Amino acid sequence: MAKDKVISHLKGDIKTFKKEAKEDRELMKSLKHKKHEHEESKKHEKKKHKKKDPKKHGSEKKTEGRSKIKKVMHEFKEGELHSGSKKGPVVTNPRQALAISISEARKSGAKIPKNKK
Repeated sequence: MAKDKVISHLKGDIKTFKKEAKEDRELMKSLKHKKHEHEESKKHEKKKHKKKDPKKHGSEKKTEGRSKIKKVMHEFKEGELHSGSKKGPVVTNPRQALAISISEARKSGAKIPKNKK
């Protein structure tokens, strides 16, 4: 009697295992299909990127630099700009504030030429 219960229990486990395996196979197929679609969309995106205008790319860097300088100079005017880190002394010289803002803009990737003397 106990042997029959164990056998019936194992048969039920086998059925659920087969059902789960079938679901897994279907899931793998759908994932492969999605991956294939994703790769195709990437190919199309790459073609779009090649058509970018080089003039636009430079202007993005300029606006990025300008916004960074504007932000840092605003901090200076509010009296919140520190030299070095937040623990450093507050900057009081506007030339120093400008130097810090240009330095931060360059670190963020803006193309700002060096000063010619």
